[in-house]
Amino acid sequence: MTSTIPADFVPLFRTSPFLDTVGPLFYKGAGAELSVGFHVATKHTNGRGTLHGGVVATVGDIALGYALATATDPPTSALTTSLSVDFLDSASVGDWVETRVDFQKLGGRLAFANAYFHVGDKRIARASGVFLVVDPARR
Repeated sequence: MTSTIPADFVPLFRTSPFLDTVGPLFYKGAGAELSVGFHVATKHTNGRGTLHGGVVATVGDIALGYALATATDPPTSALTTSLSVDFLDSASVGDWVETRVDFQKLGGRLAFANAYFHVGDKRIARASGVFLVVDPARR
């Protein structure tokens, strides 16, 4: 098992008590170029010893939301309205997993995007999200 973090990744810029239990999470880039990465730890596994789908859903939501927020200046505020995950393959303890985001549409009220999860060149999952863009003046 390796714990080397790729040189261009740094600790996630915004976390929470919940994400602290999931992490450590790392990121690079911003907007559509934002990627979230992490090493699969034993705490991330299911009963079969592979990456748990709940971790994929959590990291997918973070990757999509943070990419959307950092796509604009000032940051876009958005709420997840729908999130679905498709599992294509698995990851094991020690694997470095990272996301690649693809925006489908960034509208004034709704945003649509996918986060693809990779272990090296192997795609293991896709998280698809729909977000409600929140006008900060209306809060």
